[in-house]
Amino acid sequence: MASANNSRNAEESLPDVSPDDFKLGMRQLAASVNVIAVEYRGEHEGLTATAACSISAEPPQLLICVNRSAGAHNLIRAAGSFSLNVLSTAQEDIALRFAGMDGAERSERFGLGVWSELVTGAPLLDGALTNFDCELVQMIEAGTHSVYIGRVVGIRTHENGGPLIYGDARFTGLAD
Repeated sequence: MASANNSRNAEESLPDVSPDDFKLGMRQLAASVNVIAVEYRGEHEGLTATAACSISAEPPQLLICVNRSAGAHNLIRAAGSFSLNVLSTAQEDIALRFAGMDGAERSERFGLGVWSELVTGAPLLDGALTNFDCELVQMIEAGTHSVYIGRVVGIRTHENGGPLIYGDARFTGLAD
């Protein structure tokens, strides 16, 4: 592991791997499938994402990574809130819908499932394994994405099966 104080000159930079090689490698990093959702002034947007994780329990915070070209990207910043909905294996259809992979129009994304809200007004998917309702506290730009850090201000959990997992370019679940 390289340290920050290694002997490499500042002018010498290591080459980047190709985006295709990076994506191929990341396919092997299996992760929970989530829907990130936002509402701002009557406009609803959402996307399927695996780039989400906890930061701290005190205060309860998590992060999500959103491509700057995604429809929800600027709405999250404007709304100052978002939800993270952890999907179950029975919700693959919703994952496909919010990933734009089922042929439906973008305006039809919230037509699947039942949606409600808790504290911030961000849409929460009823029946998801967990809903995190988050107030945006920080944004960090990183390459093509923004890392949004949210303070969890509301949470619901359900025991509706196992988590939906994405790995090796396909949806799956946990083995028993």
